[in-house]
Amino acid sequence: MNPLPPYQYGAARTMVYLHGQYLQAFLVEWQQAQAAGIVLPETDDPNYVSLETLLHHVLGAARSYMVWMCNKLALPDPAINPPPPLEVIEDEAAGYLAHLIDRWQLPLAEVGEDQFDRPEYLSNWGTLYCVEAMLEHAVMHAILHRVQLEELLAEQRPD
Repeated sequence: MNPLPPYQYGAARTMVYLHGQYLQAFLVEWQQAQAAGIVLPETDDPNYVSLETLLHHVLGAARSYMVWMCNKLALPDPAINPPPPLEVIEDEAAGYLAHLIDRWQLPLAEVGEDQFDRPEYLSNWGTLYCVEAMLEHAVMHAILHRVQLEELLAEQRPD
C-alpha cells in the first residue's frame, strides 16, 4: 500500500511511490551483482565503467530528475544531497537511498494535474519532456537498470 500523503494529482503520488520501490529493487539487484562479481559489458559510456559507476549513475539521476522537476515547476530546491563518492558508494548506498526516497516524497504533492503535462521543457540531455513524462522516465530508469543487472546475472552466473 502506498504510504505517501495525498497529492493534488494522484498519478504523481503513485509514480513517486513506484520510483522509490523500483530504486530499492535496483539496489537489491545491484548488491547481488556486486556479490557475484558481475562484469559490465565494455562500452564508451562512463556510467558503465564499473558496478560502482552504474550505482552512482542511477542514484545521481534520481536526484537530478527531482531537482529538474522542481526547477521547471518553480518549486523550492528539494534539498537532495549528491550521491556518495565512488570510493564509499557501496557502503553508503542504502543510507543515501533512504534520504533520496524521503526527499522525493513531498515536492510534487501540491502540484495540480494541469502542470504535469504542459508545457514541455528541455531536459539536461536535450530532449523535450513535460513534467509527467520526466516523472515516468525516472520510474523507468530504475527498472531499466535493474533488468540489465538481472540479465547480466543470468548470463554470467547461470546456476
